[in-house]
Amino acid sequence: MHGHIYPDPAYHILHQVFQLATDNASTAMCRWTHGRVTLSLDRVDELPLESVATALEVGDELLTMVILTIDGEDNGQLIITFDELNGRRLAASLLHRDVCTEPEWTSLEMSALNETGNILGCAYLGALTHLVSAELVPSPPYFVQDFGASVLEQALMSQALTEDKVLVCRTGFHRDGENLNWNVIFVPGAALREKLESAVSMAE
Repeated sequence: MHGHIYPDPAYHILHQVFQLATDNASTAMCRWTHGRVTLSLDRVDELPLESVATALEVGDELLTMVILTIDGEDNGQLIITFDELNGRRLAASLLHRDVCTEPEWTSLEMSALNETGNILGCAYLGALTHLVSAELVPSPPYFVQDFGASVLEQALMSQALTEDKVLVCRTGFHRDGENLNWNVIFVPGAALREKLESAVSMAE
């Protein structure tokens, strides 16, 4: 952990919250990939908007992403980023096919990654639903290839309108024990962030 959102022990409690969500998602991902892929919590930080892309190592390169949004008062975004090669490998593994080498992603490949996002996102947000006592229902996942820093900035904009710093949570992927260049970046909106803070306060 590199950031401190709250003084101890509240910071550690919030870390436990996101650890629970990550564990839930890891269990679902492990089942989905027949035990090959797991997740771990990398960092929970409160950062100035201009520092987020650098801190999360999201640059101006083109990324393959699956995005889920939480609409309504408790809004937010869950962004899953893949590098090209390993994203293609995951799709091929799920489809029981050889890795595609064509520059354009096929509809089946995109569908495989979207379903991965759906399974992972529902498990992740399901854990947080129990915490905040509000149903966090993600949108259908959508596949996009765009510049990572640009997508991240747009996702954080609602927080940046009301806060000096923004709350972000990043989760890493591991396949057969090897670290992968994939990430889950969870960005709660202002109202959801307040509920998370309240849950932390109540747990103190």
